[in-house]
Parts: sequence; C-alpha cells; structure tokens
Amino acid sequence: MKGSADDLRNEKLGKLLLSYSLPAIIATSAASLYNITDRIFIGQGVGPLAISGLALTFPLMNITAAFGAMVGVGASAMVSIRLGQHDRRGATQILGNAVMLNIILGISVGLIALIFLEPLLYALGASIDTFPYAREYMQVVLAGTVFTHLYLGMNNIMRASGYPSKAMVTTLITVGVNLILDPFFIFFLGWGIRGAAIATVLSQIAGTITVVVHFVKGKSFVHFLPGYMKLKKLIIGDIISIGMSNFLMLIAGSIVITLINISLGRYGGDLAVGAFGIVYSITNLAAMVVVGLNQGMQPIVGYNYGALKTERVLKAFKMTVFAATAVTSFMFLFAEIFPGMIARAFTKSPDLIGLTVRGMRLNLMVFPIVGFQMVTSSFFQSIGKARFSIFLSLTRQVLFLIPALLILPRFIGLDGVWLGGPVSDFSSSLLTLFVLKWQIGILKKRQFPI
Repeated sequence: MKGSADDLRNEKLGKLLLSYSLPAIIATSAASLYNITDRIFIGQGVGPLAISGLALTFPLMNITAAFGAMVGVGASAMVSIRLGQHDRRGATQILGNAVMLNIILGISVGLIALIFLEPLLYALGASIDTFPYAREYMQVVLAGTVFTHLYLGMNNIMRASGYPSKAMVTTLITVGVNLILDPFFIFFLGWGIRGAAIATVLSQIAGTITVVVHFVKGKSFVHFLPGYMKLKKLIIGDIISIGMSNFLMLIAGSIVITLINISLGRYGGDLAVGAFGIVYSITNLAAMVVVGLNQGMQPIVGYNYGALKTERVLKAFKMTVFAATAVTSFMFLFAEIFPGMIARAFTKSPDLIGLTVRGMRLNLMVFPIVGFQMVTSSFFQSIGKARFSIFLSLTRQVLFLIPALLILPRFIGLDGVWLGGPVSDFSSSLLTLFVLKWQIGILKKRQFPI
C-alpha cells in the first residue's frame, strides 16, 4: 500500500487533499472545458439553433448518466471505506460487481432510450427547428452509453483506491482524443453535430480501454481477480444505497432542466434555450472544479471515517468547503464582469448574445454559496450517510427549485426562469447548514466503525 491507501491515514491533510484533489480537478475541469469547446465548435460551425438542440439533450444525457454515476460513486465510496478497514478482499469484490452493473445498466439504458428517442426529445421541449439537431446528436451518444458508464465508474474506483494521478491521466486522454477529433469531424469532414457525438463516443472508448488496462494489471492495489465478478446482493445493495444520492440528484436535475427548457422556450423562444446551454456550460465548469475537490475529499474522508479518525474527517471537510467557496466566488465575479466576452465565444448571433448576458448575470447571483452546499452533500455520501445526501440533493431540486420555476415566471416572465436557481441555492444552503450542525454533533460522539 506504499504511496497509496495508507497515506490516507497518516499524511498531512493539506498535502493529502492537494495531492488527491489536484488530479481530480484537472480531470473534471478538462472534461468540462471539453464540453465548452464542443459547444463552441457546434455554435460556430453549425449555428445557434444547434446550440439550442444540444441544450435540449442535457436532461436525457443526465438520465442515462445517472445510472452510471450511481454505480461509480457508490462503489468508489465503499472501496474507500473498505480500504480504511483494511478489507482488501471486500474492495476487490466491489470493483467486480461495479463493472458488471455498469455493463448491464449501460446496455439496457442506452437501448431503451434509443427506442423512445423521438417522443422523449419532444417531451423535453424540442421544437420542429431544434429536434433534428438533438436527435442526430443523441442517436450516436446513446449507442455508446455502456462505454460512458464503464469509463466513469472504473475511473472513480481508480481514484478511490489510491491512484488519483492515473485517474487524471485517463480523463486527460479522453479529453485529448475528443479535442482532436471534434474539429476534424465537424469542420474538415463536415459531419456537423453528428461528428461531435462520434468524437465523444470514441474518446470514451479510449478512456474505457485505459482503465481496464489499469485494473487488469496485478500491480494495482485493487484489481480484477477470477471469481470476483459474480454479482452479490449485499454488495449491490450497498453500492446502490450510497450512489442513490447522485442518481436522484441527476434525475431531479433532468426534470429541472426540462422544466427550464420548456419555460425558456415559452417565454423567450428557441434562442433562450440556447442561452441556457451557454450559461449551463459556464456554471458547470465551476461545478466540475468543486466536483474535483469532492472527489479528492471522498477517499480521505471515507478512509478516516472507517478508521475512526473523526478529527481528520472534519478537518478535511472544512478545507474542502473553503476551497470550493473560493472557486464559486471566482466564477461569480468572472461571469458578472465579462458576460459578453463569454457569450461571443459561442456564437455570432446578437440576439443569442443578449439573452446569454442577461441570463448569466441573473442566474449566478448567489453562486458563491453553491460550493458549500455541494461539498456538504458529498461529505455525507463519503461517510456512508446516503439518506442525508439524498435529502439535501432533492430538497434543492424538488422542494425549492421546481416551485420557484413554476411561480416566478408567471409574475416576471423570462427573468423569473433565470432567478429560480438563485432562490433555490439560497434556501437549500440554509437547510444544509442546519443539517450539517446536527450531524457533526453526532459524528463527534461516534466510537465504533460502521
């Protein structure tokens, strides 16, 4: 375990969080930057309506990704806890079960979504003008769903088992492949939005191959072993229960994005949907940095929670909250000061630029506090308290955001759609603070491992 899992117990927390978070941040940020450049290529090379069509696919992509995220996040959290308990056999069984679940769910979900693609896209808010772009993109992406699930799931486990740098390199490989193929397919071959989708799938196949090679090698602390691939009810239950928070969060997010797209289409037209696609890309960049911080925190917190080192658990959490708040505050300032510059990178359409500037300034009004809410939800997940993570995730999306999106636009029109997010973020952060204080008091009294 030299240089990997044992460091989680003894290394200085600042150095440990940096060493685990930095590769994850580079990886998640690179993936988000790829998505941004992908939309820039589509916006500049295909047109503004193509950006709107792509924005309409966000909910469906989130739904399909929700199953993979459930397995990947749940399995990685369980692997960290098992390693903290020095249960290498248990960690290996979790790896094998996660791979089989990803294969089964990836094939099943992709096939079902392909069969019902047309009615799904119209239900998600597609119009006659945007439907062809959305369909063309999703037909390719859904065909490669199993590779998406395998790559993301095993990459999470690679990071949690003590190889954050390898996990980063794997993500950078997928991003590099995508950035090379994207402009080649869109501009040189003239394949348009379908070319962007093909580049995405091929890059994820490259990532899948990379993580499989890692876990096949016996040098990996946790690796594939004969007999450990058989699905076990108890392990599946643990993976699903812990990963359910991410699953429900993505499902709820899909419902919310669908509601946003429909409302934007009603109050602002197809270009307003495209503006949301641009704003979402920018906010997602900051969110992915926070996700990277969470991924760095997760094995540290999970391991030390399993080892009954409560002081290290709380200190790692506080460090992550501070860093996440700095990230979201920086993005808030950048988007408020330079919204026009950001919008013009995606499109030359004056109407789309104007809608994007207005939407960005309104939607990011309370963005600095978002980092705290995201880290706290991930913290509960990392220590195996899935029900609190689920509760906090769902209250933000369902209890606060959906009502805000249904009520505010009726009174202030398009601005009400943009303001739904800030209202929800502020309310959910207050609730998160209350739950956190309550649970920290219980955590400090804990004397036995789970």
